[in-house]
Amino acid sequence: MAQMSQAGDLTSGPMLKKIILFSLPLAASSFLQLLFNAADVVVVGRFVGSAALAAVGSNGALINLLVNLFVGLALGANVVAARCYGAKDDQGVHEAVQTAVTLSLVGGVLMAFVGFFAAHGLLELMSSPEDVIDLATLYLKIYFIGMPMTMLYNFNASLLRAVGDTRRPLVCLAVAGVINVVLNLLFVIVFQMSVAGVALATILRQTVTVLLVREEGAMHLDLRHLGFHKKALLQIIQIGLPAGLQSTVFSLSNVVIQSAINSFGSTVVAGNSAASNLEGFIYTGMNAFAQAAVTFTSQNVGARRYDNLDRVMRNCLLCVTVAGLFLGCGAYFGGEVLLHFYSTDEAVVAAGLSRMQIICTAYFLCGIMDTLASCLRGRGYSVIPMIVSLVGSCLLRLVWIATIFRMFRSTGTLYISYPLSWALTAGVHLICLLVVRKKMNDQLKEESRLVA
Repeated sequence: MAQMSQAGDLTSGPMLKKIILFSLPLAASSFLQLLFNAADVVVVGRFVGSAALAAVGSNGALINLLVNLFVGLALGANVVAARCYGAKDDQGVHEAVQTAVTLSLVGGVLMAFVGFFAAHGLLELMSSPEDVIDLATLYLKIYFIGMPMTMLYNFNASLLRAVGDTRRPLVCLAVAGVINVVLNLLFVIVFQMSVAGVALATILRQTVTVLLVREEGAMHLDLRHLGFHKKALLQIIQIGLPAGLQSTVFSLSNVVIQSAINSFGSTVVAGNSAASNLEGFIYTGMNAFAQAAVTFTSQNVGARRYDNLDRVMRNCLLCVTVAGLFLGCGAYFGGEVLLHFYSTDEAVVAAGLSRMQIICTAYFLCGIMDTLASCLRGRGYSVIPMIVSLVGSCLLRLVWIATIFRMFRSTGTLYISYPLSWALTAGVHLICLLVVRKKMNDQLKEESRLVA
């Protein structure tokens, strides 16, 4: 039997309090990670120039496109491990850990190879500006060399979340992040390494984070038993592959949008990059509750505490909406001051503000969309949110660019496609969740009738 502590037990007690206690360290970890990523952007923007700022900032969409399939598989590992933990299946947790870590290493090596050799060609396909593409290629190649460590950290953090532990990753990330900032300043200012310096600092940060994380009990990683366990692997793929494909296609639509933004020149690219970086803080604040939704739902399904599922959904939706509105409005009203941390170029700041004014106040819709999808995945339905998201968000954005954007060509026309797609997708997710909820309730009633 798994040794389940009260802190790790997400199936009993006051759900709202446990969701908040679970999510706050997770949000803090994500904020720290973004702060350290922002340090990359701020350091090159301040001490190298706008071209370096654009080179580092514009790579986000492409990096996400290449790695999101494995991020989805990490989510699958979270669901599988959480179910086993909720069911007190010690062996199941152990097999999920071994399989997930092996998968992370294989995926990391694959991504390192693809990213290193395909970097320049992919940036050309994205219409990266000529004054940015060489620096962007250098940054990407170095970044992807460290991809095995990045993947290993993502999977390890996902597994720890599955058993309710969001505090240890926070401590490890804080230590590694301080090292990252120091190395950024050292490599860029002292050694004059430009974008190569921040990429190298990122690799070293991820390596330190992995070395600091240590699993215990059923979560302990035994390198002698490293490998794939068929049952765990199939379950991880069943849940994680649709989520990964969804994220990949989402990123593809963002790459298309980034390509359209690139056509406006390096100033707009730099402003968009800075604004996107700031918006990342809003997203991670909300995403902590979406991740709580999938973990809490999965543990309760494993423990067969179906009576808790509605409470989990309602509380997570409440938290994500409040967080989204608070952070989004704060970023909107403080946008000009915040953007000046990234660049002193007024044209870059103005370009960033044009994005934030449209997206930030509506960002809570994205949080609602993700939370509803997480509730579906935690209940074991991963294909439904994938299809809904692909049609409701990705296809809509691509059609929007091919039609509306061509008729009214401006950055504002591009940015408005985000909140429209979030609202549509969230609405359909809610309908699907209500249908799944009714189906599960009917199954439970049938099981009760047969027992009686």
